[in-house]
Amino acid sequence: MTLMKTLGGAAVAVAALALPIKAETWDMPTPYPDATFHTVNIAEFAKDVEEATGGDLAIKVHSAGSLFKHPEISKAVRSGQVPAGEFFLSLLANDNPVFGADSLPFLATSYDEAQALWAAQEEVIKQLLDEQGLMPLYAVPWPPQGLYTTKEITSVDDLAGLKFRTYNATLEQFANLAGAAPTQVEVPDIPQAFSTGRVEAMITSPSTGVNSKAWDFLTHYTDIQAWIPKNIVVVNKRSFRRLDEDTQTAVLEAAEAAEARGWEKSKSEAEEMTQVLKDNGITVVEPSEELTTGLQEIGAQMLEAWKEEAGETGQQLLDAYEG
Repeated sequence: MTLMKTLGGAAVAVAALALPIKAETWDMPTPYPDATFHTVNIAEFAKDVEEATGGDLAIKVHSAGSLFKHPEISKAVRSGQVPAGEFFLSLLANDNPVFGADSLPFLATSYDEAQALWAAQEEVIKQLLDEQGLMPLYAVPWPPQGLYTTKEITSVDDLAGLKFRTYNATLEQFANLAGAAPTQVEVPDIPQAFSTGRVEAMITSPSTGVNSKAWDFLTHYTDIQAWIPKNIVVVNKRSFRRLDEDTQTAVLEAAEAAEARGWEKSKSEAEEMTQVLKDNGITVVEPSEELTTGLQEIGAQMLEAWKEEAGETGQQLLDAYEG
């Protein structure tokens, strides 16, 4: 009887070893709705990973801040509550000013300039994220940022006193320098914030304007092309290391494809979404010379303040970018 039990136990053990390894599912929070091109790109990234791994790794995308609110996502990945997530890179500027370099007004205003800035910024970002137990997978820019208002704006003076939507420390500083009243509002709350008078102006991309149906609550879009900020997708280093080598390779290859695809999507998005704003009755205008000059003066002040905060690392980044 004992021998039979031993043999039976061994058979069960052998059978267990023969079973396929159970597929792993990663929960991945993102801040933006499904229709946003960043979220569309992430869905394609998740599909690529699942296909490349034969289903051994599935990524479940939780969009529109449904799992974690935007400011909480980086912390959730850092703490291991979720293995991966997407967030607006400059949200980490309070940790280190270098994270906010791409949100400095008028530092990089074309895609070529944004690409050069990311090339200068990427290695420093990797090191800083590494210290937090994170690893970047890829980064994708938003279209150039424009000014949305409930009235025509022809100079910086016209912004004085307006309730101004902010979402990071850099934009809060911008609002203060413009004489506006900064108010923290996340993307899903934009329509209600405008409709209730909580905010009267914002700087954001054509994509966010369209996804928020800005024509329902404001009238003007001034194409100031202030900066080209990025979203970044990161993974918890411990979670990544637990993957086998083939799966790690599949994730990195899918990430590389997602970054290239995302930059192209952003370029197409800028033109297409600006046209959608026009088609829905928003007055789309080029900035006046007076407004441009005033905004550039604010940008210059912010750059000088940023240099002081970012210190030697920031100067090295700027030297690499401008060189």
